Amino acid sequence: MKSLVLEHKRELSLRDYPIEKEEVMGAHDVRIKLHTVGICGSDVHYYTEGEVGPFKVNEPMILGHEASGTVIEVGAGVANLKLGDRVCMEPGIPDPHSKATRLGMYNIDPAVRFWATPPVHGILRPTVVHPADFTFKLPDNVSYAEAAMVEPLAVGVHAATKAAIKPGDVAVVMGAGTIGLVTVLAALAAGCARVFVSDVAPAKLEIAAGLGPVTPVDVSKQSLAEVVLKATDGWGADVVFEASGNPQAAASVFEPLCPGGRVVMIGGQAKPVSYDAGAAMVREATVKNIFRYAHVFPRCVEMLGSGAIDLKPLITREFTFDDSVHAFEVAASMPPKDVKMQIVLPQ
Repeated sequence: MKSLVLEHKRELSLRDYPIEKEEVMGAHDVRIKLHTVGICGSDVHYYTEGEVGPFKVNEPMILGHEASGTVIEVGAGVANLKLGDRVCMEPGIPDPHSKATRLGMYNIDPAVRFWATPPVHGILRPTVVHPADFTFKLPDNVSYAEAAMVEPLAVGVHAATKAAIKPGDVAVVMGAGTIGLVTVLAALAAGCARVFVSDVAPAKLEIAAGLGPVTPVDVSKQSLAEVVLKATDGWGADVVFEASGNPQAAASVFEPLCPGGRVVMIGGQAKPVSYDAGAAMVREATVKNIFRYAHVFPRCVEMLGSGAIDLKPLITREFTFDDSVHAFEVAASMPPKDVKMQIVLPQ
């Protein structure tokens, strides 16, 4: 079937790829016709660098893992979905028998198969076969575009859950990209009274400012720590989320943090980063890390359906499937005004 294939580093093609020969419908699977697929930073990184951390592209790979679509075939053992259901899909399939899965930490199962993570193909193609247990029906008022944003939103919700946010907390989010902004939304939905967001892109900070009680901080012009400490009478933020993946930001996570505060590391780092053990110690800071997400997709869908979270301001550009190679070229150029770009497949 026609697919967007990463042939080599910096080489994409839209061509026929016989992926359907590798997919077999099981009794507990569904076949989904893809509608909307988001372009993730990891997809772009595979395109520009040929690797993300330990995962290297050694042979052609179909890209894409943020998606929504419609069920067009249902396995004999599936009871929760039917033909025509509009759905979004959690892209990681763990080994149900692994110790990590049995302990409830299926996202860190070493055997997890995650779309568009070598050697597993992604879903920038017409259809995909997927387990019904990782496929979620959409409320009628949630669009395909919003549904394709559930995957990045899940990262933010997982981070907010790890942060153990309490009503009235003050949070800092470092980075106003897609993951940073969904973390802002998740933190507010979890009960934060106020969120400070730092970045160097004024257009992204402007979007952040429109998401609720959010204070944007352009760190090319201001000190994030000084702004936060001044606004909190010198106390600091209860929670700091590092969502930029920037080594300098990661090294400064304790500066705006209050005594006894929590830090959640979200942004991936290509190399080891500086860690101020003294600053962490005197604050008795709690530091947590996240890898993707677990057990939050249904919560994300419910919040979209209820209106508790609005993702529409984050969707800034749309491309057709036939224009998907160009879409990645644009995404790789990192336009300052864009947050989430999406590709819409023919229906």
